[in-house]
Amino acid sequence: LTISRRDFLKYSGMTIIGSSLLGFSLDAAGQETAAWGFLLLDPKKCQGCASCMLACSLVHEGVTSFSRSRIQVLQNSFGKWPDDIAVSQCRQCVNPACVAACPTGALHRDPFHNNVATVNRFKCIGCKQCVNACPYAPGRAIWNAEEGHSQKCDLCAAAPYWREKSGPNGKKACLEICPVRAITFTTIIPDQASDDGYIVNLRDTVWGSLGFPTT
Repeated sequence: LTISRRDFLKYSGMTIIGSSLLGFSLDAAGQETAAWGFLLLDPKKCQGCASCMLACSLVHEGVTSFSRSRIQVLQNSFGKWPDDIAVSQCRQCVNPACVAACPTGALHRDPFHNNVATVNRFKCIGCKQCVNACPYAPGRAIWNAEEGHSQKCDLCAAAPYWREKSGPNGKKACLEICPVRAITFTTIIPDQASDDGYIVNLRDTVWGSLGFPTT
C-alpha cells in the first residue's frame, strides 16, 4: 500500500483534529494529557474515614449514602496495613468500556465538561450493560436502585447539590473533603493497563513527623 505525501498530511491532520476534539494533547514535558483528567490516590495515606463517599453522595444526590457514592472505600477488618484499605475510584478510562456498552448513548462523553464520561439519567433505560461492562471490581459504574438508573463519577461536572464551580476545571468533592489529602488530580494520562498508574505517594515530611512511613 502506498500513500502520497498529500494524503499522509491530510490523514495526519484528521488524526490531530480528532484527538484535539476528544481532548487529548501533549504537555510541555511531552506527556500525553486528557482534558477531563483523572483522580489519583495514595492508599497508604487513606485512613478509611469514608468522608469522600459521603461528600460524593451529598453533592450528587442530596443525601449521605454509602451505596449511592461514585467512589468506594473498601476496608478489610482482618487485613494489615497497607493492604487493609482499597479505594475504588472511577479510572476515567481513555477508552471506557461502559460508554461503548451503552445502547442509548445515556452514558456518553460530555462535550460541555471537557468530554468527561457521564450518565444522562433521563436517557438511561436500566439495562445495566455499563455496570456489567466495567472490567474492574467493584465496578465503577454503579446502579442507583432507588431511582432506577446507572451513574458514575463525572468529576462532579453534574453535581446539582453543590454551589461551587465543579467538574474537570473546578472542584471535586472527594478531593476537597479528604482530611489527609490522600487524593489528587491530574490531566496526565495514567497507565491504562495497570492500577499502579492511579496510585501515587502523597506522603511528605510532615506526614513522616507524625510517625507514618513516607515510602
